[in-house]
Amino acid sequence: MASSNIKAVILGGLQQVWELILDIENYAAWRSDLSKTEVISDTQFIEYTKDGYPTTFTVTLVDPYKRWEFDMKNSNMKGHWIGVFNDNGNETEIDFTEFVEAKKWFMKPFVKSYLKKQQAQFVADIKRALGVNKP
Repeated sequence: MASSNIKAVILGGLQQVWELILDIENYAAWRSDLSKTEVISDTQFIEYTKDGYPTTFTVTLVDPYKRWEFDMKNSNMKGHWIGVFNDNGNETEIDFTEFVEAKKWFMKPFVKSYLKKQQAQFVADIKRALGVNKP
C-alpha cells in the first residue's frame, strides 16, 4: 500500500477552510480535476473526473474543525484519506495523508507519484478558491 502526505498553511480561518473542503456538492466549482460530485447520503458521495471516471467515498470520521476521514474506491484502487486541520488564527494548517492500494499490479509503481500530484493539485485548488494565489 502506498502512502503520501502533504502539509500546508492556508491563508484563511479554520471555519472558512473546513467549510470549503466539506462542501462536497460544490466541488466542481473550484476543484480543477472534477466535472461533478454526487452526494448519495450523509456518509457517501461520488466524485467524477473531467473524463467522467467515478470514485466512491465513504466518510468514516467527522470531528468538526479538527479531522475528516473517509474510505475511497474505484475500479483501479482502494484506500483511506485522513485530513487534519489546525487553527492558527487567520491561517489554517492542513495535514492530509492518503493510503492507497492499486487493484492492478501494473499500476503499483505509479501510485505514489500520482498521489503526490493529486495532493499538490488539491492544495493549489483550495488556495485558489480562497483567493490565495501562492501555491
